[in-house]
Amino acid sequence: MQEESVLRAIELKYRSLNVLMDERMRRQWAAAESRAYGWGGVRAVSSVIGMSPNTIRKGLAELAVRDENPDAPLESGLRRKGAGRKKRIEADPQLLQALESLVEPTTRGDPESALRWTCKSTTLLAQELTRQRHPVSPRTVGRLLNESGYSLQSNRKTLEGDSHPDRNAQFEYINASVKRFQQRGQPVISVDTKKKELVGAFRNGGREWQPKGEPEEVKVHDFLDPDLGEAIPYGVYDLSENQGWVSVGIDPDTARFATEAIRRWWKKMGSKRYRDARELLITADGGGSNGSRCRLWKVALQELATKMEMPIHVRHFPPGTSKWNRIEHRMFSHITRNWRGRPLVSHEVIIELIANTATQTGLKIRAELDTGHYPTGLSVTDAELAALNLKRADFHGEWNYTLLPLRRNK
Repeated sequence: MQEESVLRAIELKYRSLNVLMDERMRRQWAAAESRAYGWGGVRAVSSVIGMSPNTIRKGLAELAVRDENPDAPLESGLRRKGAGRKKRIEADPQLLQALESLVEPTTRGDPESALRWTCKSTTLLAQELTRQRHPVSPRTVGRLLNESGYSLQSNRKTLEGDSHPDRNAQFEYINASVKRFQQRGQPVISVDTKKKELVGAFRNGGREWQPKGEPEEVKVHDFLDPDLGEAIPYGVYDLSENQGWVSVGIDPDTARFATEAIRRWWKKMGSKRYRDARELLITADGGGSNGSRCRLWKVALQELATKMEMPIHVRHFPPGTSKWNRIEHRMFSHITRNWRGRPLVSHEVIIELIANTATQTGLKIRAELDTGHYPTGLSVTDAELAALNLKRADFHGEWNYTLLPLRRNK
């Protein structure tokens, strides 16, 4: 605890003094703090103020010279703001794309690379990039990976059952479909339901800045509030535009709730972005309200395709891979990070927290409360299913199919 308080004090001092110091004063101040900290001071100070350890070490060397000769004149001249060597990605704009292609390969079983991880050391990555005429150091590779949202990860239990023999083939099929649609400028979305959230003054994991000794108080027990109920967020993520839509429902998560969220996304966002759209591609999990075996999902999509007057193509992820859905890692994870430590005291608060979620890569999300009622237990007869204008693909038609619009009676 004492170490944390010391680092916290250093951070607060840096925030107050940063705007008042020039480049030399800044590194020498950081060097003085690291020297006062003791063993491990360079790394500790670097971690809380974000200054490079090498810069702090340069400051230490300058302080050592001043200690030996206090009367020595200061160096003349300071670099103007923005001077110095340009960042590697500015000198080589193709570097980041080349790095992405190495750490997000299609040969790891997921051509869409919904999970972002590295399987090579920064040294090997730097060597390969240099071979591809993108000379770069291992340290720069590590920094670029961190800035791009990558991290070294150990194995994680994500498989929900036995791996299907055509698992990789289905991922390749999905990937080919996504690329084909994107090349033609047609909309491609990833859909899923985020986990249900209790609405009320309940504890929410994570921490946020509060006045010292004044944490926000929440209820001791997480029992459902009968007046506030639960929030069911259903998300739609635009794979091409890095934009998303979330419908926050108050009723059970059903197929009609899911398709209503897609309809709202299309009306409020999709139709404005894709004015020349002739078809829509949806990538979805194999289970839940948008599952491949859910008859009501297909019926509701048929109605939506007729309303939108365009075919709706569906590609389901194979069994045991629901956690690989891109929306989980490109949108839902950022929403969770944005509201960490914040009690979700009302539906309005949930909507605001979702809608204000953003990332450095430009993610934008719109959110809306859906107060509609979606009864459970609805059954779809064989005759109703047969009446759908449904065309199954030759490859795993249970996972890959298209709902064509029905002709409307005039």
